[in-house]
Amino acid sequence: MRVAAIWVGVLGLFWAFAALARPLLPWAFDWPKAMVMPAAKWISRFTKWLLNDASFGLFTFQELTRWISAMVEAPYRIVTGALSEGWGGLPPLSWLAVVVLVVLVGHRAGGLRLALLSGACFLFVAIFGQWTSAMITLASILIAVPIGVAGGMALGLAAYRWPGFAKAITPVLDLMQTIPVFAYLVPILILFGFGPVAAVIATVIYAMPPMTRITLLSLQRVPDELRDLGNMVGCTNHQMTWRVMVPSAKAGLMVGVNQVIMLSLNMVIIASMIGAGGLGFDVLAALRRLDFGAGLEAGFAIVALAIALDRISQALAQERVITATARNAYLWAAFATIGLAAVLALVLPGVQRYPEGWQLSTGTFWGGVVEWINVNYFDMLEAVKNTLLLNVLIPFKRLLIGLPWAGVALLLGFVGWRLQGWRLAGLVAVLVVLIAATGLWDKAMTTVYLCGISVAIAMLIGLPIGVAAAERDSLWHWVRLAIDTLQTLPSFVYLMPAVMLFRVGDFTAMIAVVAYAIAPAIRYTALGLQGVDPRLIEAGRAMGCTPWQILTRIKLRLALPEIMLGVNQTIMFALSMLVITALVGTRDLGQEVYIALTKADSGRGLVAGLAVAFIAIIADRLIGAAAARARARLGMAGVGNDT
Repeated sequence: MRVAAIWVGVLGLFWAFAALARPLLPWAFDWPKAMVMPAAKWISRFTKWLLNDASFGLFTFQELTRWISAMVEAPYRIVTGALSEGWGGLPPLSWLAVVVLVVLVGHRAGGLRLALLSGACFLFVAIFGQWTSAMITLASILIAVPIGVAGGMALGLAAYRWPGFAKAITPVLDLMQTIPVFAYLVPILILFGFGPVAAVIATVIYAMPPMTRITLLSLQRVPDELRDLGNMVGCTNHQMTWRVMVPSAKAGLMVGVNQVIMLSLNMVIIASMIGAGGLGFDVLAALRRLDFGAGLEAGFAIVALAIALDRISQALAQERVITATARNAYLWAAFATIGLAAVLALVLPGVQRYPEGWQLSTGTFWGGVVEWINVNYFDMLEAVKNTLLLNVLIPFKRLLIGLPWAGVALLLGFVGWRLQGWRLAGLVAVLVVLIAATGLWDKAMTTVYLCGISVAIAMLIGLPIGVAAAERDSLWHWVRLAIDTLQTLPSFVYLMPAVMLFRVGDFTAMIAVVAYAIAPAIRYTALGLQGVDPRLIEAGRAMGCTPWQILTRIKLRLALPEIMLGVNQTIMFALSMLVITALVGTRDLGQEVYIALTKADSGRGLVAGLAVAFIAIIADRLIGAAAARARARLGMAGVGNDT
């Protein structure tokens, strides 16, 4: 009761301040224009200085960026030539050769089942006419992934060896993972120019942080006994790292490789905005002309690539034992495949390029489905849209925009203090003040309003689905397949049907965000409930609890930390999608980032991106602290019950 009274009192003071303080303290609601931090100008000037004047003595910063571009471009041209363009008059690898090579790699990594799955994914790409674009995308992935893995692993090793460096890069990694990708496309565009090389560099920056974190975590989890054994046999630092630590952490490191692959594939559409081409450009072009069918087919081609690469990378982490003779056999089979396909292509043109007459397309069907819904259910959809806009979205938006930044800073600071002490309180309060100081308070509150509404709806839909799926293994199998597909479909694909059904605006953005962000709400709810100790459930049944009581008083309470983690991830997904929904007319921070990209204004884009990152960090830290507190309480309750 005492805790509830404190919260009621604090919230009462906050609402009284928000309702009554504007005439007395106008600066607490609207940050004074004379005191707005000119961070955008500072960043733009710094970028121009880097490009025009920065020098390291022997070479300038501009020469360094050109050298990096050349180092990336050389292997990119080689791989692109092999897969898509050819070299010196020689044709690229035929579609049949690539499919067979993928089958061989799948068989080498995981056996016959994986070989058939991988080959089927690539064959799907060819059958649906996406081969040329898919090979351009695959070339980018084959260059970006090794660079991202090597860079992330190097940073992770350095962080493991020097704890001070680990503390220094942690906030940098937080920002890299929370700043919208659009925000740093602008400086990359300025520094590296327009083209596929700049797109590869942007992809590496986006995909590297998880590899760094997983490398550090995997090395820290290596048993002490192995380290002691290495020291006993006299290993040098180099030998300890590469012969003891890294081999022992291989399983965890391969998880990092898998994450780099998935994030690189998530990046292909956004990277197409600065010249990547491939499937990403196809989806973006389909969005611009509202061709849902074409966009969905290109999106499913990305999903097919993601499934094949994901399963192969996961299989490689299992350390399947292969003899030297078998390895040589796979190698000779690959060379034979390339040679035989090249010879057959001279006789049978269908071996080199998949015959157009054999291609299938469902684009017209999907476009027709959306058109049929529009024609037959327009009035109902419009009524739902207007009802939610007038009664929920617009009032909530006005409420948040009218809140005082000073009051929000104090309220969130109090929440942080109650959850984890003064350190968290200071962090969230300072981040709120920094958002206000940039002059972006109204746009930030619009972002919070869209994100908050979308997350609430996603949880209202996702929580019951997760509960139902956790209770039935057969249902969970199909639900997991559906959410895996949702998470690998490019985010732009969600915009097309939403725009075609509801036109542009906040409601359309909300629908797209909910569709994109619902997957973690379902996944973490189901996993949390499936992880509840069966003995506690049996104890509840023995005490005469009904199924509803077991669900609400045992399962959901014990799964609360995982469900809160699901809320956290749903917020992260929603924020990343909101930046993309700027394309459909929202007036939030995402639009600021997108306008900065179109105007090549690096300062404006990064400041808006940092504001989004600050919102994400505030949500992440507060929800993480609440989850830790809930987990600690459950642990104490468990100890008490055992006693």
